[in-house]
Amino acid sequence: MPATAQPVHASSSRPLRIGFLALTDAAPFIAAQELGIFAHHGLRVQLCREVGWATIRDKILYGELDAAHALAPMLWAAQLGLGCIKLPVCTGLVLNLHGNAITLSERLWKAGIRDHATLKAEALRRRGENKLTFGVVFPFSLHSLQLHQWLEQVGLNPDRDVRIAIVPPAQMARNLAAGTLDGFCAGEPWNTVSIQQGEGWSPAWSASLTPGHVEKVLMVRTDFAEQRAMEHVTLITAVAQAAAWCDEPRHRAQLAKMLSSPLYLNVSPKTIAPALLGRFGCGHDRFETIPDFHVFSQGDAGVPSLSRAAAIQSELVAAALVPRSLATTDLPARLFREDIYRQALTPSTPPAPPHTACTQHTHAAM
Repeated sequence: MPATAQPVHASSSRPLRIGFLALTDAAPFIAAQELGIFAHHGLRVQLCREVGWATIRDKILYGELDAAHALAPMLWAAQLGLGCIKLPVCTGLVLNLHGNAITLSERLWKAGIRDHATLKAEALRRRGENKLTFGVVFPFSLHSLQLHQWLEQVGLNPDRDVRIAIVPPAQMARNLAAGTLDGFCAGEPWNTVSIQQGEGWSPAWSASLTPGHVEKVLMVRTDFAEQRAMEHVTLITAVAQAAAWCDEPRHRAQLAKMLSSPLYLNVSPKTIAPALLGRFGCGHDRFETIPDFHVFSQGDAGVPSLSRAAAIQSELVAAALVPRSLATTDLPARLFREDIYRQALTPSTPPAPPHTACTQHTHAAM
């Protein structure tokens, strides 16, 4: 990669390149492409499936992607240069709330782990060279915060009593099956993959751990938002309309089929559907009704408000992921741009096209 970030040009004849990971909450991008919403708004878009969050971050920072499916705390990391080059970024749209779960290995179940007390005892018993190892998808993530919170509820010190490793979402299930992980916190469908394979079970999910939490955002560089402002606003409009379609219960089964394509998640609709339909299989014949497991649009979910950004910043500072000295009071408003969101979602916004079938015209870079 170059030593410095490349400038974003004000215009380009190439399609907009949008990065995403193989996760259910990439649905608004995928639906916008498959249902023709991008085309309806005059946008040519290339969806680029990436392997991990560090790749997403770096390709945004170096201008290889124009926009991306991103973990909300990644904005702070990029803006402040924490673990990467320092470059202004922002979001004009929250893509979804919730969508994560904690999954433990079947080996722990067979060892008699059933609740907080038995897990704590096992972790303390192994608090040596053979520590319990848990996976999270990225250091700057709600997954990391949620796993730490849950382990503290168990009565464990996450920094002392267990080991925490960074693992891309799509690699969680295979690492759990191989025994390199004892548990993980990740987005769907990777919890359900482990559970349906008989390799894991889920004791907790993010809608109950941190209700209303912002999960993913539409991340762009600030210079892209400024130099290609109308294109950016149109992109937000299109993705927000797709998010509203994704939140309609009658569309969820169709959405599961759409996401299952080899271009996107490349797993069976039967694996994607349970969490989307609010009937989450936790393993060992236990099912939970969780209608808000995935929230894409309802209840102003898409609004990148100052209060949401301030809450995330407070959590990141409390977890020592962001130094208190860098957490300035103006930072949340620079990262979460409600003004751009309001510009995109005005009463004069063109309506979305009718969505009767999947157009199946997408091309994704692999």
